[in-house]
Amino acid sequence: MDESLTNTFGSDNELKFQLKLQELEAQTLELKVRYEELLKENALLKRENNQLKRMPLFVAAVVELLANNEVYLRQQGNNQEYLTIVSEDMYTLLKPGTKVAVNNALSIVKIIGNIYDARVRVMELEESPMATFEQIGGLKSEIEEVREAVEYPLTRPEVFERIGVEPPKGILLYGPPGTGKTLIAKAVAHQAKATFIRMSGSELVHKYIGEGAQLVRELFTLARERAPSIVFIDEIDAIGSTRTNDGTSGSAEVQRTLMQLLAEMDGFDNRGDVRIMAATNRVDMLDAALLRPGRFDRVIDIPLPDADGRREIFRIHTRKMKLGADVNPESLLSLSEGTTGAEIQAICREAGMIAVRRDAAVISQDDFLEAVHKVLATETTSDNRMYI
Repeated sequence: MDESLTNTFGSDNELKFQLKLQELEAQTLELKVRYEELLKENALLKRENNQLKRMPLFVAAVVELLANNEVYLRQQGNNQEYLTIVSEDMYTLLKPGTKVAVNNALSIVKIIGNIYDARVRVMELEESPMATFEQIGGLKSEIEEVREAVEYPLTRPEVFERIGVEPPKGILLYGPPGTGKTLIAKAVAHQAKATFIRMSGSELVHKYIGEGAQLVRELFTLARERAPSIVFIDEIDAIGSTRTNDGTSGSAEVQRTLMQLLAEMDGFDNRGDVRIMAATNRVDMLDAALLRPGRFDRVIDIPLPDADGRREIFRIHTRKMKLGADVNPESLLSLSEGTTGAEIQAICREAGMIAVRRDAAVISQDDFLEAVHKVLATETTSDNRMYI
């Protein structure tokens, strides 16, 4: 009896001991987790403390390198100018225009390099567009002029050196909307082995004074650093219209942006291996200073497609479509007279949608006729005199 009681009490004590041990192990694990969290928090506070103890840094730009390792700096923000002395190793890495970080003692701490507005960085195309010149119907002579002025100087510079001629620096494409101006620029970006930077003229119009001009400067600085490069400005009439004095601050800001663009296109600074393309629907609104040779050496009219051009555009946009035996492309040419390439593309797309709607196996001639009526009926009669 006594032995059984002893065994019972012994097993109870052992159970209590196991439970206590598990509880202690759980507490130990919890304390370890808490300890690691406190270590991380302590390291973070130490970094913040060290950051607060550091001297504040200011951004400055190198204006000129002087003798005896002296550097002439201009601080950004307040435009204060001062001289400082750097080490021999630092001196060899600097050049005019380099951005550096300086401390309260006006000593150069490190080289920053050029810092661009985020809006400028997104203008650089990382991948070339898929458009090619084979996807453009007609415009053979216009495309050849564009390639001579933009693509060939970058891909075959030795030809120009052999002949001894300086290639055109910039071209302006103008004409009615939908004739293929932007498509030509995309094809150039695809063909040329160069950095392609694209933007819209409206992106340079900003609320604050000097912001548009600063954006233009950074845009061309990026283009020179990424040379060979192509800068394409779509809808350039947004900032390039004829200068007038209407007394408003908004107009004055647009004019400041235009003057900065004029200086970048043909100023004292060497533009380097940078080609400029621009497109507009309203060439009649552009400032005369923008159109003169030296800025835009070639001003190319992109007209409405003729019969051969429309035939080729129809072929391009229907080559992947399943056409019925009754489709007669020649009859569509007369019905589409006066249309743009974009309208012809819309006709082909609409004909396909009509066939999809009736669950047909192929696209018929009636689908195209209905598409022509639907697309062109929504188009108002346009006056093309402004594009001439």
